[in-house]
Formats: sequence, C-alpha cells, structure tokens
Amino acid sequence: MILNSSGLKDMKPWLEAGFEMPRFDREMVRENTLKNPIWLHFGAGNIFRAFPAALQQKLLDEGKSDRGIIVCEGYDYEIIERAYKPYDNLSVLVVLKHDGNMDKKVIASVVEALTADTGDKNNWQTLKNIFSNPSLQMVSFTITEKGYSLKNAKGEYYPDVESDFKAGPESPKSFIAKLTALCYERYKSGKYPVALVSMDNCSHNGSRLYEAVSTFAKEWAKNKLVDEGFVDYIENPEKVSFPWSMIDKITPRPDMGVKEMLEKCGLESTELIITSKNTYTAPFVNAEEPQYLVIEDLFPNGRPPLEEAGVIFTDRETVDKVEKMKVCTCLNPLHTALAVYGCLLGYNTIHDEMKDEQLKALVEKVGYEEGLPVVINPGIINPKDFIKEVVEVRLPNPFMPDTPQRIATDTSQKLAIRFGETIKAYQKREDLNVKDLKYIPLVLAGWLRYLLAVDDEGKPFTLSPDPLMEHLRKVTEGIKLGDKGPFDEKLRPILSDTSIFGVNLFEAGLADKVLGYFEELVQGPGAVRATLKKYLQN
Repeated sequence: MILNSSGLKDMKPWLEAGFEMPRFDREMVRENTLKNPIWLHFGAGNIFRAFPAALQQKLLDEGKSDRGIIVCEGYDYEIIERAYKPYDNLSVLVVLKHDGNMDKKVIASVVEALTADTGDKNNWQTLKNIFSNPSLQMVSFTITEKGYSLKNAKGEYYPDVESDFKAGPESPKSFIAKLTALCYERYKSGKYPVALVSMDNCSHNGSRLYEAVSTFAKEWAKNKLVDEGFVDYIENPEKVSFPWSMIDKITPRPDMGVKEMLEKCGLESTELIITSKNTYTAPFVNAEEPQYLVIEDLFPNGRPPLEEAGVIFTDRETVDKVEKMKVCTCLNPLHTALAVYGCLLGYNTIHDEMKDEQLKALVEKVGYEEGLPVVINPGIINPKDFIKEVVEVRLPNPFMPDTPQRIATDTSQKLAIRFGETIKAYQKREDLNVKDLKYIPLVLAGWLRYLLAVDDEGKPFTLSPDPLMEHLRKVTEGIKLGDKGPFDEKLRPILSDTSIFGVNLFEAGLADKVLGYFEELVQGPGAVRATLKKYLQN
C-alpha cells in the first residue's frame, strides 16, 4: 500500500487492513477548492493534519461540504517538499486510545500544499490569487506562539521586521509581513471580508494575531506604502475579524512504534522525517483521541459548518473562560509540572511519569486543590470533568509517546500564563490566601532546579530550547548540588521578573516558599526525590 493518489485507486487492501478511507470524490473537491477556495491554513505541522484537516474530512465524508483545505507552510518549507508533495498531500492519522486500541484514517481533505516563499513566484502568485478570491471565508493558523512575535526578548523589532516596515508589501521577508501583504491584496481586489483564525495554543490568540497584522498595516500606511484605507479595513471586524479560539489535542512527534505498526499493516509510506530546521514529521500523524476546539463565532464572510464536526462556536467571553480553564489550571500547568520534574528524574515519556506516585500526586494537587478553586466554569465544558479526563485518561495513555523534554521547551514563556494567572486570582480573592499555595511554588522551584542542567543523580542533561536560556543560565551560574544558600539575592533577577511569572514572587509573598523548596532540591543527589516524598507522600 503506497500513500499517493494512485495507491488509493484500489481501496480493497486499505479497507482489509482496517483503514478508514475518504468517502468523497477527491478530484471534484480539488477542482471546486482551487476555483473557489473557502479555507486556507498556515502551518503544515502535525497538529493541523491531526485536527483541522480531519474536521474538514468529516464534513466532506458526510456531504456537508464540497471543498477542502489549502495548506501553506510559512516557516519550514521542507515539510511541504518532504511530507506533502511525495504523497499527493495525503496523510494517515493514527488515533491512539488509552485502552490500547487505535483508529487509522487516510486524510484527503488537503487539496494543495504551498510555501509562503516570496522567492517562489508561482507559489506567491497562487497565494495572492487565493486572497483575492471573494469566496475565501477563513484563514487559520497553527504557527506556534513564536509565529506572532515581531520583537526579540529585549523588546527590539527583529531585523526582518524592521526591513519589511520600510520595504512595504511587495516582497516581504517576515511571516506576519507576508500575511499582511496578502491581506492587502484582498483589500485591493474589493475589500472582501475574511476571518483570520488563530488556532494556536496561546492566550487571547486572536488578539495576538490582530496586533501583529495591525502593526504592519499602520507602519506601511505611515510610510505611505499602502492606501490609508487599508488600516480601516484591518481594524473593521465586519471586514477582517480575528476570533479567539481554544484548541486542545496532544499530537506528539511521529512515533517509531506507530511506524512499525503501519508497516505491519502493509503501508510502505512511513518515512520518519527530521528537517534541517529540526521539525519532526512523517506521512503519518499519531495523536490522542480527546480533542477540543472552541472558536468565537465571528466570521464576516461565512464559514464551513464545523459545528457538525464537533467544533464549539460561542462568544468571546466563553472562549476566554475555556482557554483560562485549560491553559491556566486544568491541563497546561500539569504538563509543565511533569516536564520539569520528568527531566530531573530521568523520565522520557509523560505516561511513565503518571505511574510515579509523587508526580501523579503533584499534578492532582496542582489541578484539583490549587487550580479548581479559581476556575470559572465556562458552561460548555465542566472543569472538574476536564481535569479528571486529563489525569485519568490523557496523561497516563501508554500509547501517547509524548516526552517531558518536548514539553519543557520555552518554559520561561509559559509560566506567566500557566501559573501566574492562578497566583493573581488568589491575590484578588478575599476567601483565598496566596500564601496557602504549596504545590505551584514547588513546581516553580523545580523549574529553577531544572535550570542547573543536572539531574537528580548528579548527571548533566541537555536543557530544552528556551529564548531566555542564556539569561537564565547566567543567573543560576555557579549554583551547584550541595550548596546551602541563601539564594534569595542570587535568584532575585528571576523571581522578581514579572515577564516570567506574571507577578513579582517577592511582592506576591511566594518567593520565600520557592527559595525554601529550592534549597531542599539542591542539597545533593537524590534531593529532588526526597523533597517530593516529603511534601507528597500520602
């Protein structure tokens, strides 16, 4: 069985091997889509193929849409050349269930794959044509939180951004400049409406996208590189909307065990791909079964009926509550706790950590005891049920090969949301005392201990990438296992940094507790385990 258009002509071996196959005329859908596209997606990675592409496939299979998705990669062009083109834009989705069963589905809803490469005139002109077409309803994004940033850690614009401000929309280099230039094409073609939908896992993602695009529009207008009316177009939600959304589906790197399983089923197209930009991909995607996508219903040009595929459309306030529930309390903080302590204790998978008595207790206490009291129930998803599913089904899933090392990436950028918002909520509530928090400070102390890059056995390990790593390592430089402290002055630049924690931990009254835990964690080899046992042993 070969994964390409020719290989799908005879579906019998696929069906016999247990694959769910597309139930629509792909050539007709491709023709309809290229003539009058409704959905363009930026970000051709694993989450896109496992979730948005699968949602549209459901609509196509059920005859509720006659058009597919055009995908465009704006960062790592190798993904298109190596994971899309050789397979005629087809992929295999393997859903790994916690009971050991798995579903295999051929995803065929992607009809075209492009790169946002202004140097490739054909690709770039195709993108311009798509944006100029009145039929386009939504442009969605899974480009990671970093994709929306125009400035570095020092607050300075990146060189490509500065260059694009001056050069205008003709041949942009940075991604947001390219997107804004394409929006300008739509403006010039007839000021057609469109929704720009961030599906990235960051707080108020629609506003992040709006701010980035609006900055370029204003700079170009100020420099007289675009019509002044273009700014009004971007600022008018009846023309260009930036809905908020909350997405949740764990999609780890392609797994060797899944690759071997697919090969046993007869699939020949299973190459594991690592691009020169260190993207891990393959012709297949492995993902968990639970998934949530909640989107603010703000689509000035209409939208596909994705509610019939399980997407929840609601108002901005409800999206905000769901996002806070997930990111600030019920999932992401638990992931970070497992990430930092998993690296320190030598774990390589999240599901193995959930067999660890102390780590399981830690995430339960961070979630149920310290997080739930400040969660506002969004009404559409019950927070307690959500945590229960996370702790009992999702994190322990032995067939989900996610790693603490992957989740530990960019931790400095996550702490303010994942823990800082809960700390702020405790500060605001009269019936709660922020100084009663025990387990969130233990996670923060664990992260400081993680920054020493030495595990609990005293062996060095490689820290996951983080934009602040150079700064953080300078602050922690010289601290060794066995040091007695006090560490308050040494670590003050980190603990007082509101950009890291969302609050100054000294002013919040939590610094002493974090420092106390840290002193215990650095006492020597075995101190991490001893500290966890001390505070989490039943």
